[in-house]
Amino acid sequence: MSLRVETVMLGPDTDQYAGEGQAAMSVGRIAAEARTAEALGFDGVTTPEAGHDPFLPLAIAAEHTQRIALGTNVAIAFPRSPMVTAQMAWDLQQLSGGRFQLGLGTQVKGHNERRYAAPWTAPPGPRMREYLLCLKAMFESFQSGKQPDFKGRHYQFTLMSPFFNPGPIDHPHVPLYIAAVNEYMARLSGELCDGLRLHPIATFRFTEEVVRPAVEAGARKAGRERADVDVIGAPFLAVGRDEGEIESAKQALKQHIAFYASTRTYHSVLEFHGWQDVGLALHRLSVERKWKEMPGLISDEMLAEWAVIGTYDELAGALKQRAAGIFSTLLLDLPARLRRDEERVAEIIRVLRAP
Repeated sequence: MSLRVETVMLGPDTDQYAGEGQAAMSVGRIAAEARTAEALGFDGVTTPEAGHDPFLPLAIAAEHTQRIALGTNVAIAFPRSPMVTAQMAWDLQQLSGGRFQLGLGTQVKGHNERRYAAPWTAPPGPRMREYLLCLKAMFESFQSGKQPDFKGRHYQFTLMSPFFNPGPIDHPHVPLYIAAVNEYMARLSGELCDGLRLHPIATFRFTEEVVRPAVEAGARKAGRERADVDVIGAPFLAVGRDEGEIESAKQALKQHIAFYASTRTYHSVLEFHGWQDVGLALHRLSVERKWKEMPGLISDEMLAEWAVIGTYDELAGALKQRAAGIFSTLLLDLPARLRRDEERVAEIIRVLRAP
């Protein structure tokens, strides 16, 4: 089974998950990381919205690469109007020569209202459906020059004069991806999107038994096949050169997982595995800002459901085995020490891409 392989730029590290802040970014760092990812053979590079704008780095990456796909992983939709998002996506698609992929997520109500200072006007699923349809109407108007007539409950797009229309581009299809963990968003991705970006909090088993059937149901509703939808998995990794490094990686990963598992929106995954009490306890600790106490609630048995664990030499084979039939694309957020071993990284990518 051949897999597409992506990586991430400017991704959060353990210190950031532990509440200790993050490193500053620079134009030079972004350009160098993008060039390296392309040279190593990655099919795509993505940027998160984890303290920095996810679009700006991709403009820099577009200038310094030729082949690699460039995607947001993910941009938070609701604090941005559909037009703001559409204009950025359209320009990045043109600047990159058709290599841009727009990945969107909803975030939770508290973060929208209290961190983004944005109103939360409706349940996220139906609102995201309308947001996607509005984006499609905007892209069509940009390309054709026709007057729009999109009227929804949450968004309206009925005005586009030639002065404000960015005009047609060579690659007008902007691939749409949404972040998904729960069934509604998974069905929506199957119905309206080119793919979905699975949050790493979704375990392999949850993805196979809950997410993929929902994607297939959405695809059937739209008259499509499941294979038409790119399912991007981003499994957690606990890897090292030897047992000592693997153990250290496991402890760091428990900090990452505890951060996400404290969010009630993701508790459907924990409930699926019978870990409801752990999720509630993690949420309480997060409210109390006891970030460093949280990893102690993640057991090794839980970690094994979420993560690929092993040596660097074992990583490619283990990933390919666990991803088989579940993902069509893998996003690898590799530890810094492994990323520096470029020859080994290139070999991992080669194995994963091989039939």
